[in-house]
Formats: sequence, structure tokens, C-alpha cells
Amino acid sequence: MHDHAALKRASLRGDPVVPLYVFEPDFWQLPDASARHFSFLLECLQDLRRELAQLGQTLIIRTGDVTGVLEELSRAHPIAGLWSHEETGNAWTFARDKRVAGWCRSKGIAWTECRQTGVLRGLKSRDGWARKWDGFMAEATIEPPHLEPLPGIDPGHPPGLQELGLADVPCPGRQQGGRSRALSTLESFLFSRGKTYRAAMATPVRAFDACSRLSPHLTFGTVSMRETAQAAWARQRELKQSTFAGRTTWQGAMRSFSGRLHWHCHFMQKLEDETRLENQNLHGAYDGLRPSTPDETRLNAWQAGETGLPFVDACMRCLAATGWMNFRMRAMLIAVSSYHLWLDWRAPGEHLARLFTDYEPGIHWPQVQMQSGTTGINTIRIYNPVKQGLDQDPDGTFVRRWVPELAGLDGQLVHQPWKADGAGKVLGKTYPFPIVDHLRAAKEAREKVWAIRKGQSFRGKAADIQQKHGSRKSGIPMRGQERTRRRTRAKSSPDQTDLFESSS
Repeated sequence: MHDHAALKRASLRGDPVVPLYVFEPDFWQLPDASARHFSFLLECLQDLRRELAQLGQTLIIRTGDVTGVLEELSRAHPIAGLWSHEETGNAWTFARDKRVAGWCRSKGIAWTECRQTGVLRGLKSRDGWARKWDGFMAEATIEPPHLEPLPGIDPGHPPGLQELGLADVPCPGRQQGGRSRALSTLESFLFSRGKTYRAAMATPVRAFDACSRLSPHLTFGTVSMRETAQAAWARQRELKQSTFAGRTTWQGAMRSFSGRLHWHCHFMQKLEDETRLENQNLHGAYDGLRPSTPDETRLNAWQAGETGLPFVDACMRCLAATGWMNFRMRAMLIAVSSYHLWLDWRAPGEHLARLFTDYEPGIHWPQVQMQSGTTGINTIRIYNPVKQGLDQDPDGTFVRRWVPELAGLDGQLVHQPWKADGAGKVLGKTYPFPIVDHLRAAKEAREKVWAIRKGQSFRGKAADIQQKHGSRKSGIPMRGQERTRRRTRAKSSPDQTDLFESSS
């Protein structure tokens, strides 16, 4: 209810306002929906219901098709107007919104959608986008209004998992939802956890503590992007006036974090402008490159964390148990599926969407395509899964925790168990042999993907994509090393940096 433009504007009419949340059964049957999303949402709604009751009118909850729910409500309480936030959802929610718009037109009801992020509807050009983001985030946050209660309306209750047909897959380490937890997470990041943000974000050993962990709260709206940006700016101003030891490290962390808040909306803007990113290759030259029907053996092994590549499997198992993973490891997971296992990005993308508690379609699908090499404008980045393990988990602590079958191996051999003496006691018995030769698979994938990129027709289409979706160099903050990288790679896309705490 805080910084909630739709709620505020609805209240200005002076009529009773009904805060309404609708559980849509068809939505929860989508291949990118899961029980962990539902459970986080329930916790958010519990907080919201308590807060709204203090304003005067509790949250009304219904289950069913939105237009059917609105029709039923309108019979008992004539609807003067409908207010909501704009959202950049998946194709299903886009089609749902069209149905709602049609219902509103048929009833003569005005539907007002309010902007809530840096995403701009109907954007004609990316020029000046970052300045507009800054301007929107600098506006004063919106205080919650008093609500006149509407007597005689049943508040309703949420459905259960079984009612929505959701499998109750355990996620014991999942973050908890609700505004109170969002605020405590923001506070702890800005003033205690975030100091090592820059250095620690790349490794899953340290990223769980050092990263903001705000992504599910931004996804579900328990804290607004504007509140988050302003809190980060206030922290930067405070640091600038301080002289304590470690201030410089903190300042670097806050600059990086503020930059990544831009990138959060930058990627959502891509899906807003190009809805087919969810289900079609951005660059058509990649159509048919990989089999449309995935190899089930490889897909199942990757999903289960049983590829025989220890660091990959550790990351997948950790994600399944916690609902979160730092960005570099997210990128590695999708890259291994796309290049080493040669799987089309759609099925792996849906699996990761179900696992990420913070699944945000506008960030997720552009990133999945980017890491799969199908955008046509990004450098092909094929992660070496063994090297990533040696770099990000040098003593094997992370792998031993999540792949306990290998806990008995010494030192760095945990990342390459096939090189260990007595490997036969483990491999093929309690832990699988590698499903592919990762070096050979990477070489073959690189040759296939780069072969597509040759030719004037490919470059012409890529230039059009870059013009529409690429960031503008003058707009989005980057670290010095990333500025250098762009200057030295003249043919590279402005999107090929590691600035993606936006999705983590």
C-alpha cells in the first residue's frame, strides 16, 4: 500500500475503494508458475491485508477468472472505475489484460493503469531512457490514503495449493514474503551486509549474504523500485559525508547497486517492447539451430542436478532448495543447458522460472535468450563449468555442501572427480559420470553458433535489434572495467556486461 499510485488515485474520487486480489486458476497452471511463487505471494497478502485493514478497508480476495469476478462484484456494488499498476508480465497475463480491457469497455468503466517502475509503455526510442528512469525514481513516494470501509462485502480467503493444482515441491531455504521482511532486508543490505557486494556477488559462497536479496520483494511489490532507489541514494549521501574506515568500499558497493536498479528495468523494457522474447528467438537466424524437442535424458539430468559436472549440479540443487542463486551462476546454468547440452532455451527457461522465487518475466526471458546466444547482439559467452567452479569455489566448500556424494574428495579434485584416484568408487555409482565432455561440447557449440553470425543479412538484422533494445552508453552507470571492456570490443553489444544483480 506504500508508494501505490493506483490505490492513491482511486481514493481521490471519494467513493469507497475495494482493494482486490484475484487468484486465477489458469495462471497457476502455466509452465512458469510454481508453489514457491504461491507461498511467497500468500505471505505478502497476509501482510497487505493487515496493513489495509488499518487504513479502513481490508483486502478482498477472490478465486476465478478476473472478468467473472468483476462481473459478480459489479452486480452487488456498481463499479465506478478500475485502477491498477502497469505490469510487464508473460504472454498469458498480457492476454488476460486485453480481456479485462474489453470487459471494461463493454460496461463503460474507465480502467486506469499507473506506472510503477522505470518501464515505459509505447516507447519509441531508447534515447534518454535512463534520464527518464532517474526522474521517475526521484519523485516523492506516495503516502497510503485513508479508505472508507464498504459494509457487507465478504473479504474472502486464498485458495489452497490443491485447489489450484499446484504440486507442493519443498523449498526449505526460500525467502519469506511480506513488506516487513522487505524493509528489514533492505536495511540489512544497506547498512551491514552490502559492504562486500562488488567483490562477493560473483560467487555463490558469499553472494547469499552480500547481495541485496530484494529481488523477490521487487517482483511481488512489497517494496517499490522508487523506495529502493531513494534508500540507496540516501545511503550514498550519508557515506559521502562520512570518514569511517571502509567507507570507500561501501561507496563502491552502493554505486554498483544503484546501477543495477537501472538494469532491472532496462531488461523489463525489452520484454515490454518485444513480447515475443518469451517464446521466439529474438534473431530469426537462430530458428532451428537447436532441436525443438529437447533431449529428455540431458534435460532431466540438468534439472535434477545430475549432469556429472559438480559445480553445475551444486548450483542447481542449491537453487531448488533455496529459490535463489546469484546472477553469474544463473547465467552458467542456462549457458550449460544451451551450449554444452545443446538444448533449446524454452524448456530450461521454464524450469528456472519455476525455481526462481524472484521470477520476473521481463528480466528472465531476455536474459535466457542472451545467455543462450539467440539475441544476435550479445557476445557468445560459453562458461567453462569446471573453471567457474575453480574460480568461484576454489576450496570446494559449496560443492561439498550441495553434492555430498563428493564430500570425500580432497581439495580442488571435487570439481573434477574423474581425475581423482579411486574415482570409480563414486562415479557411476553414487554420482554420475559427466553427461558430456564439456570442452568438446563447448567447441562444437561455439562453431555452430558463430557460423550463424556470418553474413550481411545477419548483421543487418542485428543492427536493428541493437537500435531497438540496446542500452545507451551515456545512460546506465557501469564500473570502470566495464567501460574499458566496451571501448575495446568495438563490435560488441552494450549489453554484454555482468551487471545483472537486477535478477538476483
